[in-house]
Amino acid sequence: MRGYRITRERLGDLTVAVVVGVITVLAAVADDRAGPVDCALIVAGSLALAAHRTAPRAVLAVTTSGLLADVVLAGPAAGLAVPVVGAVHTASRTGHRGTAAAAAAVFLGGYAAAGSATSDIVRETLLLAGWFLCAVVTGLADRNWQAYLRQTEQRALEAERTREEAALRRAGEERLRIARELHDSLTHSISIVKLQAGVAVHLARKRGEEVPPALLAIQEASGEAMRELRATLEVLRTDEPTGTPALLVERARAAGLAVDLTVTGEERPLTATVDRAMYRIVQEALTNAARHAGPAKVSVRLAYADGDLTVFVEDDGAADPSRPPTPGIGLTGMRERVTALGGTLDAAPREQGGFAVRARLPLGEAG
Repeated sequence: MRGYRITRERLGDLTVAVVVGVITVLAAVADDRAGPVDCALIVAGSLALAAHRTAPRAVLAVTTSGLLADVVLAGPAAGLAVPVVGAVHTASRTGHRGTAAAAAAVFLGGYAAAGSATSDIVRETLLLAGWFLCAVVTGLADRNWQAYLRQTEQRALEAERTREEAALRRAGEERLRIARELHDSLTHSISIVKLQAGVAVHLARKRGEEVPPALLAIQEASGEAMRELRATLEVLRTDEPTGTPALLVERARAAGLAVDLTVTGEERPLTATVDRAMYRIVQEALTNAARHAGPAKVSVRLAYADGDLTVFVEDDGAADPSRPPTPGIGLTGMRERVTALGGTLDAAPREQGGFAVRARLPLGEAG
């Protein structure tokens, strides 16, 4: 996109230079002075304007000397000042107002010296002086306007960044508030249920009685609820990754899950949002595999490409493509993270059995 914009600007500059050259040549023809040398000097001085963005002072020198040489050789003509006025304007706009004013003075001096000291030449010289003054002033005004636009854009970006930081801070405070509420209410209640169920099971076994299956189910469910609640509170208290995919794989192996990790492509630093999303996707996919895949082998692959990172997590577990699972909170959260980054997520049972998660994350500049 940037290359296209640069090409378009260069084509526009070349078009303007050609138009200025054509106008100046036509003015010379109207004054009966369109000889080969005149045309060559006019064309060279006019076409030089096409390079005003990259070399404004060089363009000013070429245009002024070329058109001034034509004035000295063939005599003064007001139309010859048109390319020089354009060069003075572009030089002033790029901050070389002193050089622009000096070039204008040189051209005006040569213009006045090349003609006889008649009232017409004096009048034309003064008129051209007004043109050059306008060129310098408009160049400065354009420069100041561009600087103002850049400052306005910078302030807008800074304000947007400030709003984003404030929103993130409020979101973090809200997560902490929810975590405190859950800890103070649910954790206590579930702990009581678990404790009472454990006491009841212990007393039943101590008396030699058969433990009711419902009581065992309550004890097991309360313990699982406590683990889930602690995990939820940990997520609420911090949304930042607490490790790397390699660490997640090591933890999964320590828990008895057969996991392999593969990294392809040129590994590079990631932005905080992409790194966080990659971590959470691998974490959630391994958690789901440990819960639902049964005794299965899991493969994790991170594929780096020029513009994106693809995360593959596949297992050969018990998932059946004829019975797709109902998306839960984990899969929904993964999809929301990927969508927020402008990526894509595919999570479904494989045709050969097992489950596969494929997430493509666009890469931005590393922060």
